[in-house]
Amino acid sequence: MQEPIRILMLFTIMNRGGAETMVMNYYRNIDRTKVQFDFMVHRKERGAYDDEIETLGGRIYRMMPLHPFTFGKYQQQIKDFFDEHPEYKIIHGHCSESGYFVYKEASKRGVPVIIAHAHSTKALFDLKWFFRTYFKHAMRKYTTQIFTCGEESAIWLAGKKLGKKAILQRNAIDTQRYLYDSSQALQKRTSLQIPTDTLVIGHVGSFWKIKNQTFLVDIFQKVLQKHPQSRLVLVGEGELKNNVMLKVQQLNLQNEVLFLGSRSDVPDLLKAFDVFVFPSLGEGLSVAMLEAQCAGLPCVVSDTIPKEVEMTDLITYLSLNEQPDVWAEAILQSYQQKRNRTAYPAILTEVGYDIQKNAEWLQNYYLEQWQKH
Repeated sequence: MQEPIRILMLFTIMNRGGAETMVMNYYRNIDRTKVQFDFMVHRKERGAYDDEIETLGGRIYRMMPLHPFTFGKYQQQIKDFFDEHPEYKIIHGHCSESGYFVYKEASKRGVPVIIAHAHSTKALFDLKWFFRTYFKHAMRKYTTQIFTCGEESAIWLAGKKLGKKAILQRNAIDTQRYLYDSSQALQKRTSLQIPTDTLVIGHVGSFWKIKNQTFLVDIFQKVLQKHPQSRLVLVGEGELKNNVMLKVQQLNLQNEVLFLGSRSDVPDLLKAFDVFVFPSLGEGLSVAMLEAQCAGLPCVVSDTIPKEVEMTDLITYLSLNEQPDVWAEAILQSYQQKRNRTAYPAILTEVGYDIQKNAEWLQNYYLEQWQKH
C-alpha cells in the first residue's frame, strides 16, 4: 500500500492552545492513510497533545527554543534537520514570525511549498518585539503561501499585498461535540462541586499577558458584589498562572475561583458554563470563542477581537477601557437572556465551521500540492 504523504507542522509546543487545538481537529479528521502530520516543536518537555500525535502516527522532532543568544546554534540545528530529512515537500508553520529560520533554510533547500499560517492580529510590545517585527517582514520572501484564520490576521503577518492573497483555513471544530445537554452540564457542575443555582463564568485560554486574565479577576470581583452566588472557572496553563492565582488570593476569592489547568473535557465544561468572558488584548479568529458559541454560551468579549468571529447573536463586545463594573453588568445581562442553547451547532455548521468538510478540503489541498511537485 502506498505510504501517506507527510506534512511538517511547525509549532512551539503542542499544548492546548488555539492553533494547536485547531490543527489537532484537522489531524483527527483527515484520511491518515493519505496524509500524515509530523511536528517540529521547540521545547524539550512533552506537550499535552504529544501522546495523541504519536498514537495517530505522527512524528515529533524537538528543536532548541528560539532565543536571541542562541540564533547561531539554532540555525545549525535547522540545517542538520534538513540534511537528515530531505523528504518534506510541504512545511506548514504555525509560529508566526518565529518560523523565519525554518522558512529561510527550507527555501534554500528548494522545498516547494512553505506555508506561514497567521493566527493572531497583533504582538505585544516587549523585549522580543523588535526581533519579531524584523522576522515578520524578512520571512515573507521565503514563504510560498500564506494561510490565515481571518483577513485581519493575514494582513498583520503578511502585509496588505500578500495578506489579500492569503488562503482561508477555517478554525473548524467538531460541532456535535459542543451540542448543549442539560444533564451533561449538571453532571459536570456536580463533579466540580458547583451548586446548580450558581452563575458560572467560564474562560478558556493560556495564561499569557495577551489573554488578560488579571483584568478578568477584577471583573469577577464586581460580579460577586452584584451576584454573590457566582463562580469563575479558568481553564488553561501558562507562565502567568501563578500571578493570577496570587491576585485571587490577595482579593480573598480563592473559594469562588477555580483553576482547572489544561483539560481534555472542554466541550463538557462549556456546557456547564453560563457566560463565557474573553477580555483579550488581541486575538485572531479564536477557536475558544467558536467553541463557546457552538455550546450556546453568551460571550462577553473585548472589542480588540475581530468581528469575523461573530458567527451568532451570542457576542457582546466591550472596550477594555470600560471599568470592571461595566463588564460585570454586561455579564449579568447576558446571563439573564434566555436562549435555546441546542440551536447553535447547526448555525456554526451552516456558516462553514464544521470540521468534516474543512478537513477534506485541507487534505485535497496538500495532495494537489504534493502531486504538482
